[in-house]
Amino acid sequence: MDITCQSTLPTAAQFAALFETTGWNAERHRSPQELHQALQSSWYAVSAYQGERLVGFGRVISDGVLHALIVEMIVAPDYQRQGIGHTILIDLVARCRRAGIEDIQLFCAKGKAGFYLKHGFVPRPADAPGMQFQMT
Repeated sequence: MDITCQSTLPTAAQFAALFETTGWNAERHRSPQELHQALQSSWYAVSAYQGERLVGFGRVISDGVLHALIVEMIVAPDYQRQGIGHTILIDLVARCRRAGIEDIQLFCAKGKAGFYLKHGFVPRPADAPGMQFQMT
């Protein structure tokens, strides 16, 4: 299998197709254009392709100096467990470290914590700073 990684954003249609594989859009109902608009604010992104098909993606939102947040780490279900997520995550973290960013955080999908633990991430302590706004 020939997978190529690029530090470019995918098209709206490519990203929407990959995003739909996660089930996250079932409650968000975001259009391909809205999803693509969100990507435009990325500080750094990695797209993995097999031919023209986007099979993996990850991006960083950052101020470029102090803080970085890894989001939308997605690998198509039929391409998981083949090292694509590993390659993307290593690239994202390396880019942050080259910029001197020491605070690298991420959102982890339910059931995926083990993957990130293997790559040096640890859960935030219950008494650590940080909260999330609860949508009602």
